[in-house]
Amino acid sequence: MLSSVGLSLLVLLSAMEAATVERVEYDYYKYHTMPEITNWMAQLEKDYPDVVTIVEYGQTYEKRVISLLKIGLNTGEKKKAIWMDCGIHAREWIAPAFCQYFVRQILQAHKTDPKMQEMMKNMDFYVTPVLNMDGYMYSWKDNTTRLWRKNRSPGPPGCDGYGTDLNRNFDANWGTLGVSFNCSSNTYCGSQPVSEPEAQAVTYFVGSRKDDFLCFLTIHSYGQLLLVPYGHPNFTASNYKELEALPVENKGLVADRIGRRLMQMEVGLGAADAIRSVHGMNYTVGTSPDVLYANSGSSRDWARFQGIPFSYTFELRDDGTLGFQLPEDQIQPTCEEAYSGALHIITYAHDKTFNGAVATAAATLWTMLLTVGVTGTTLM
Repeated sequence: MLSSVGLSLLVLLSAMEAATVERVEYDYYKYHTMPEITNWMAQLEKDYPDVVTIVEYGQTYEKRVISLLKIGLNTGEKKKAIWMDCGIHAREWIAPAFCQYFVRQILQAHKTDPKMQEMMKNMDFYVTPVLNMDGYMYSWKDNTTRLWRKNRSPGPPGCDGYGTDLNRNFDANWGTLGVSFNCSSNTYCGSQPVSEPEAQAVTYFVGSRKDDFLCFLTIHSYGQLLLVPYGHPNFTASNYKELEALPVENKGLVADRIGRRLMQMEVGLGAADAIRSVHGMNYTVGTSPDVLYANSGSSRDWARFQGIPFSYTFELRDDGTLGFQLPEDQIQPTCEEAYSGALHIITYAHDKTFNGAVATAAATLWTMLLTVGVTGTTLM
């Protein structure tokens, strides 16, 4: 009888071990379907109940529930927050792969890294692995749909096309440039600002908590870029001549605004350095009109208009050789380097807020220098 009990116990333990191994061996270096990602999210909530919660915050056009992972320690107090979304464009499969990798890394780091423990105590991470769920699932349908970009809402009356470019649909200089009003175009911006349910979900969730968010990171591909606001050339950083021409009483306010933009650029350059240190990959930092193309209605610009201090678009690998169809053997190095860049931005935002003496002093210095009209050339 004891032998039988022992054998049964051994079988049970073996089964439990096999189940654990199966969960641990979720492959972060392959592209996953939407059902696989949904199951992964549910499993993380079970495995990390003290720090992971699934939050439902909207529906797609096809009535799929848009969910995010809220990651952080429950302190019982109001906390600052970090936003990250992936998969706003369906064909950019490397983006959801990165969001999954990012979540795994911060959860692993939380176990042993005092810095990550500190950040999870002070901030919550809100990570949406796939925002454009309808489009993402459609891109998995077959080879003819693999490069689908938009969501799946039907066009306006009289148009046979489908889909709106969600990253042209936000209320940030909507419809002014870098968009199309042809509903069959890949850059169709919708019938009006925030016409699409996916854009509505982000606008409401983030907008109703805008004072809490320190960072807004939206992940795309491709191009190896870190884009800072704004996509409209009329809203790029003011120049020094403009500052010099202002009345003295207005210089402080404008200088503070320029200083904030310069700080965002400087932090972006630091993130690019962090990315390069991993695998030697170069990322270009700048506004979209300067390093890519002018556009309007992006979520990045909308977030900055809401007052969120650090708002960036990551355009991951590659440089266009393979484009949106990045092979799976590129997932690991792409995610490793992008994680380093994202962590640089997040850590800076955290430290500026919670240990802000040095960072605040630097920002104040910039503001003072700009107020008295010191130019970048002079500083060099």
